[in-house]
Amino acid sequence: MSWLEALILGIVQGLTEFLPVSSSGHLEIGQALLDTSGEENLLFAVIVHAATVLSTLVILWSEVAKLFKGTFTTLPWNAEKDYVAKILVSMIPVFIVGMFFKDQVEAFFGNGLLLVGICLLVTACLLALSEWLQKKRQSAGHEVTYKDAIIIGLAQACAVLPGLSRSGTTIATGLLCGVKKESVAQFSFLMVLIPILGEAFLDLLKLLSGEMTIELGIVPAIVGFVAAFLTGCFACRFMIEIVRRQRLIWFALYCAIVGSATIIATIC
Repeated sequence: MSWLEALILGIVQGLTEFLPVSSSGHLEIGQALLDTSGEENLLFAVIVHAATVLSTLVILWSEVAKLFKGTFTTLPWNAEKDYVAKILVSMIPVFIVGMFFKDQVEAFFGNGLLLVGICLLVTACLLALSEWLQKKRQSAGHEVTYKDAIIIGLAQACAVLPGLSRSGTTIATGLLCGVKKESVAQFSFLMVLIPILGEAFLDLLKLLSGEMTIELGIVPAIVGFVAAFLTGCFACRFMIEIVRRQRLIWFALYCAIVGSATIIATIC
């Protein structure tokens, strides 16, 4: 992988990890277009996922610090501990799928561009439906409940499929549940931190357990990390504002176009 390919894929990862257009789907499309090797892709995915986690911590640092401080206080229970508990509840479905069924799910549905295109269309439908119902709803919504957390967590577990956007699926599901648009984006980004790190760790274990020699190169690795981090910071802040202003329909349109084009290109 050259530094230019790493730059392009890092930008793609940083933007699409937070924008509701599927980072895994776009990475797979980008890797197919650039014809990069599978071994390099796996190591590169670990690097750029670490970069996007870091960008989340930077943008939401005040919220993360507040939660961390409140969670480890001596008080028996408070709002921060309650919020963290909801995040942990939301991670149960993806933990079960990721640890025990991820390979079986991917093997059953396949793992190619046709699946990416179909899942992008599903993402488009979810985004469009959530915005439509949000505009029709009379109330401003409510804060995330434990019931919402488990439902949003189930949506995140479904997003193991490439092309089904993790942020798009969780944010749309939260809006469909009636969660305040001011709260759903932040909860969505915080709830995926540990699963993203866990996924990267599992990929790293696959690399370490194999006997393959991977020569990604230090320059492409650094370029990819920096590109993913900087674009991730921009996309995280931008997406929070987009949800507040109810502009998800444009991403639904984008996913519909890219998904349709991917399906057509695959079939033809």
